[in-house]
Amino acid sequence: MAALNETADPLAGGAVGVAATGVPLLDTLVGLGSSAGVSAGSLLLYASAATGAYALWEQLRFRMARRRKDGKLVPGPERVTPFLGGLIEMVMDPYSFWERQKDAANVTSPGYSYNSLFGKMILTVTDADKCRELMAVNDPSRMLMVLHPSAKTILGANNLAFMHGPEHKAIRKSFVSLFTRKALSTYTQLQDGVIRRHLAEWLKKPEFREMRDDVRDMNQATSQDVFVGPYLDDPQVRAKFSRSYYAMTDGFLAFPICLPGTAVWRARKGRMYIFEVLKVAAARAREHIKAGSEPRCLMDFWAQKCLEEIAEAEEQGLPPPSHTTVHRMADAMIDFLFASQDASTASLVWCLTLMADHPDVLAKVREEQQRLRPDPKAKITGEVLGEMAYTRQVVKELLRYRAPAPMVPQMAYAAYPLSEEYSIPKGTLVFPSINAANMQGFPDAHKFDPDRMGPERKEDVHHAKNFLTFGYGAHYCVGKEYAINQLVLFLSIVSLECEWERQRTPNSDLMKYLPTIYPHDALVSLRPRAAQ
Repeated sequence: MAALNETADPLAGGAVGVAATGVPLLDTLVGLGSSAGVSAGSLLLYASAATGAYALWEQLRFRMARRRKDGKLVPGPERVTPFLGGLIEMVMDPYSFWERQKDAANVTSPGYSYNSLFGKMILTVTDADKCRELMAVNDPSRMLMVLHPSAKTILGANNLAFMHGPEHKAIRKSFVSLFTRKALSTYTQLQDGVIRRHLAEWLKKPEFREMRDDVRDMNQATSQDVFVGPYLDDPQVRAKFSRSYYAMTDGFLAFPICLPGTAVWRARKGRMYIFEVLKVAAARAREHIKAGSEPRCLMDFWAQKCLEEIAEAEEQGLPPPSHTTVHRMADAMIDFLFASQDASTASLVWCLTLMADHPDVLAKVREEQQRLRPDPKAKITGEVLGEMAYTRQVVKELLRYRAPAPMVPQMAYAAYPLSEEYSIPKGTLVFPSINAANMQGFPDAHKFDPDRMGPERKEDVHHAKNFLTFGYGAHYCVGKEYAINQLVLFLSIVSLECEWERQRTPNSDLMKYLPTIYPHDALVSLRPRAAQ
């Protein structure tokens, strides 16, 4: 009969007296089972039993891992979905998933809660002191910062984010020269020009539109000009450089599989192209400085510092520091480009939406800007930027109120004592919550209130230890002042050049993870502002 394949070789997909399914792999397995005297029903029964046993074992394993010394359980879901845990919820609605984790953590002291992702236990930590403690470990035998599963594929294994120990300390020490007052003043002139060029284009389209992509383009152009601008002087190279960078960013939002045609594959290829361009830029920057010329961008400032370090090593009869090679300079510049993109873009979008929602704050910003900059068309200097006390307060409060990077994941490579009652089990993925820490200590913390950062209240001083937007410990953001300046410059320029409105929707008060935190929507209409 057609339904039976009585003469087929079991390894070819059929079996004596067993109905073919039409699925080659399944028919092969059934055939193998039948050749061993096991029926299809028995195979299904065994598979179901094995699956059920694993699911039960997983539940018991998590329950044991949750148990504290006092007999209580770490708060979190009573049961997790076998194999997947909270994965589907996290992908479908990441904001609600992480908010629930924070809420669950609030019932313990210090605050922490558990869940699972793909069979791995995760622990969300909300206590500010414990968040600082965990981020400060940076020890490969105990705990290290981890990124996206595809991070090493996309960013490269030598990226700064994966470094620790003496080499990491040496390169961070070298970076100090990149953010001196002189260097920041040089960057200010470049930032000012890029912001104004993009703003002029935005004003040609007064209709309400989602601003996220426009802001991203502006921020990327700013990073390119500030970091390597003079060396992206070929328009075709610059255009491909930009496309490659977008491919890298998209790779972090894709499923972590690197096969030809996938987003991660394109991201890796994008990084390889950017790396080659940056190697050429680093070599040109070194020649520029050797010729006695002044630094014009961040790559120039670093080339100057690296050449000094090489000369010092030669005088002492030592090999040059490893980070001073053209290869390693290019690697580090990828980190700068990446670190300056998503977080700053998110904060710039929040700047537009929060000012539209708080016109009283915007009015105070404008008053300060008109007083300090009677000619709004004149370029902003580093000196004037330093006098913008209230505008800087607004930016600091924005970064506290809506920290762009909500957490800094860490991997526990050994059991870690979180408190007297509980040790984090080895293999746990730990999420110190930046957003939760930023809300601790500050009075009425869930209110956007720039005055808290002013000289009268000094909440930024009194609660400085809870302000973790820029991280803590070995991976504290070295470009903090540059990032703040970018926001201050943007707000300064847009406040006097534009009037804008936000079109609110039922979701406007929610947040979106992309993977940094954005407003759920940023539908904004920009118009030229009449001269005052």
